[in-house]
Amino acid sequence: MILAALILYIVIQLGIALWASRRMSTHTDYLVAGRRLGFWAVGISVFATWFGGETIMGSTATIADEGLGGARAEPVGYAICLIVAALFVAGQLRAKGYLTLADFFRDRFGPRAEIASACVSIPTSIIWAAAQLLALASIIAVASDLPVEWALVGASLLVICYTLLGGLLGDVVTDILQSAIVLVGLIVLTFALFGRAGGFDEAMALIDPSQLVLIAPGESWLERLDAFAIPILGSIVAQEMIARFLGSKSAKIAVRGGLMAGGLYLVVGFFPVLFGLVGPGLGFDPEAGDLFLPNLAMDLLPSALFVVFAGALFSAVLSTVDSALLAVSGLATENLYSRVRTKASPEEKLLAARGFTVVAGVMAYVVATTGETIYGLVELASSLGSAGLLVSLLIGIRSRFGGEWSALAALASGLVAIWLGDFVFEIPGAFLFSILAALAGYVLVGLAGMAAQRHSRA
Repeated sequence: MILAALILYIVIQLGIALWASRRMSTHTDYLVAGRRLGFWAVGISVFATWFGGETIMGSTATIADEGLGGARAEPVGYAICLIVAALFVAGQLRAKGYLTLADFFRDRFGPRAEIASACVSIPTSIIWAAAQLLALASIIAVASDLPVEWALVGASLLVICYTLLGGLLGDVVTDILQSAIVLVGLIVLTFALFGRAGGFDEAMALIDPSQLVLIAPGESWLERLDAFAIPILGSIVAQEMIARFLGSKSAKIAVRGGLMAGGLYLVVGFFPVLFGLVGPGLGFDPEAGDLFLPNLAMDLLPSALFVVFAGALFSAVLSTVDSALLAVSGLATENLYSRVRTKASPEEKLLAARGFTVVAGVMAYVVATTGETIYGLVELASSLGSAGLLVSLLIGIRSRFGGEWSALAALASGLVAIWLGDFVFEIPGAFLFSILAALAGYVLVGLAGMAAQRHSRA
């Protein structure tokens, strides 16, 4: 019955995607829904994109195994990220009529910075898509008894087909439907959790005090600060979120929708935290990894209700991974392909965008087979290369200080710093170190440029 219900969900999702595909004739329709999104569509869609596999399943599993210290970004860190992005980025980017974040780099810094920013952003979105594929495969594996490896193959094929058809419009429509289903599913599972424990007070008593410690053993203040900086600062430049802002009807709607999404995430994001804290006290294996929440739900809920909950999880993750593939497609089409094919027609760009969707899906599958956890992949995606994008965006959007070489220096410095800090020397606070390196690169090159201009005038 569970497998049949998931198949029904898949058919419905593909039906929505097919409906959306008939409403697009250009790559703008495909990538930013023709800029037709209103307040509710933007707010719910941004929330649903962020509230994906890493939140519902990844953070629940991490908290169950390591306590709050393992996933302290949930839900406060990512909620703050959405609010900051709404206030300082959304309106300004939408007002310019961009299609991607790299469009801003072209407009503000020049074509080389555009290409460099796209090349930095694309791997991040592929890694994030891989995390969502793992979550989707875990749901399919629990519902069908398939090995996760085969479920991952099926999940990848499904996501590629779904994204090919629906584009951002299909994704947004799905977001609105799945958000309501997810909320119902989370509430139902919460009552089932309290019922198994014997009540709210009894459930709270099951929480091991060691799980509530936000600081990992031996963790320094720098590591602690870095753990919060990754979700708050590292995700501001995510193309998945920015695409929703750029698809809104106006800059004002983009800002208000982003603020609504942050508020929703802050409230709804506490459900997975609760499951991760109480579940181990009820005897559920905290070492089950990403299967922890599906196993918990299957045991606590009657079959009919588990079908609803599994479908909610499935829809949530599907819309999130779809967003990541669209992010890659948008950057590759608008900021790489269009630079080579400068006279490409809108129809040709639409075909290219769908082709890049397939390539992105295959690459995400390859990354998902590396053995990383959902939450681990999301943390990597949030920190990898985002420092240079963040520094250049926040300075460039507010001032005229710094030019093309400043942005290129920031991007290069951030990448080198995160590679050295995270993968070579494994130093504490590697992400913060990469931001400081990107800032130093931007400022120093900017000052050098100003000095050269003064010298030439003299």
